[in-house]
Amino acid sequence: MSEKKLYLVTGGAGFIGSHITEALVKRGDRVRVLDNLLTGHRKNLEHLIDKIEFIEGDIRDLEQTRAAMTGVNIVFHEAAIPSVPRSVADPQLNHDANVQGTFNVLMAAKEAGVKRVVYAASSSAYGETEVLPKQEDMPPSPLSPYAAAKLFGEYYMQVFTRVYGLETVSLRYFNVFGPRQDPSSPYSGVISKFATALLTEQTPVIYGDGEQSRDFTYVENVVDANLRAAEAPQASGHVMNLGVGRRITLNGLLEEMQKALGTNLPPEYREMRTGDVRHSLADITRAQQLIGYEPVVHLPEGLKRTMAWYKDNLDRM
Repeated sequence: MSEKKLYLVTGGAGFIGSHITEALVKRGDRVRVLDNLLTGHRKNLEHLIDKIEFIEGDIRDLEQTRAAMTGVNIVFHEAAIPSVPRSVADPQLNHDANVQGTFNVLMAAKEAGVKRVVYAASSSAYGETEVLPKQEDMPPSPLSPYAAAKLFGEYYMQVFTRVYGLETVSLRYFNVFGPRQDPSSPYSGVISKFATALLTEQTPVIYGDGEQSRDFTYVENVVDANLRAAEAPQASGHVMNLGVGRRITLNGLLEEMQKALGTNLPPEYREMRTGDVRHSLADITRAQQLIGYEPVVHLPEGLKRTMAWYKDNLDRM
């Protein structure tokens, strides 16, 4: 009987990475996590720690990345500094983690004979194109160092497939949200910030006029797509959108969350942040065709689950 595949999740102690790790463990797979705990947290994996191999290491260090890649079959590359504002404030860190780190992952994967790398790309690559929904064949127009770095990662993925035969799949995430998204950082996602503000009766903050819209994607959809992308034979070498195909304004989102919690806290509007796009909406046709992706959780149910989690975990944040 052959040994089970070994999966490596870079950034596996982070928000999305920990959910992918959890899904692999539930499936009975062998899982190794590589995380430097800069934006990830040990507490995200505490319920799994005896079922995984955890390496505290950094993808910016090629030797550490090579060591983590030993014997690995599939890589889920989630490690990143995942923030537009933070990339504007610290472009060097953004480049080191999101460009050099991704290159190190690909080099180590190629050398180790890894079969496939599934990459957390970003919808920020589209920039401020007015056409909706966003389709993968649109010319990219990154507005921030983060968007440029994530796009650079996509190009490297495709080059390593074409030149070296390493299978890669790039999933352009659209505004992922859900349990374990850290609300304590000034760079956190808006849903986690809204949830904690409303639950603690603090004023929610909106950057801009609130009429900007997003295709909010519950984390379970992202996990499902990653698992599919790791196996689908025809997916290698492709970039595909990963969203729901519906959008809502930030004002509308806050209103829905207020209704669900029975609160009525007027928001504070602040100046629009540099690098933020106005509207975002995914065309998910390519993911449907190539990996059989369909959203399993839509916004109302995702918000319900997310707010329940924050309510239960506020005292741990």
